[in-house]
Amino acid sequence: MAFIETVNAEDSTDAVREMYERQQSSYGYVPNYAKVFSHRPEVLARWGRLLAEIRRPMSDRLFELATLAAALELKNSACSLAHGQQLARFISQEGICSLVKGEYPGELSEAEIAVVDFARKLAKDATEIDQQDIDTLKSRGYTDAEIFDIATTVAGRAFLTKILDALGVETDSTMNKLDPEFRQALTIGRPIANEAVETLGN
Repeated sequence: MAFIETVNAEDSTDAVREMYERQQSSYGYVPNYAKVFSHRPEVLARWGRLLAEIRRPMSDRLFELATLAAALELKNSACSLAHGQQLARFISQEGICSLVKGEYPGELSEAEIAVVDFARKLAKDATEIDQQDIDTLKSRGYTDAEIFDIATTVAGRAFLTKILDALGVETDSTMNKLDPEFRQALTIGRPIANEAVETLGN
């Protein structure tokens, strides 16, 4: 489940217990990614606040598109599966599977394709971004502030995925309930866990 020892849900107390309770209120269980923060629960709390501020000015569709594009390039299964599900509120699962293959579904506008290209290039190597990449986004109608939002979305995703993959976190086994073809397409990095998810008792 992870390369480091983490606090089990049933053994959690104080700040860790509170963190797990917040996570369970959102997911219905304690997700694997949260457990590696059991040594530093305040880091996850601050990350949550930063993430909320990053996405606040963005539409849900744009945030999820940029996040998925970054997660794909970063080869993180957990984020690809989670945000692939969220993006499926706006475009088809077939379209999302096309994105995984590096294709552009017809459901995306030219402006959104530019975001996908920018996000993947930034996630792969930020030093490769140049003025032309920014100018392309501007030519598709994005403002400087919106370009900042896209960049911070990608950078934030890199922060989280690098932690999770460095510590060997596997995707929650609940993802096995997804459509098999969709699940397989988005499992691009570490495998989905076999262990049942943990929940907090009363």
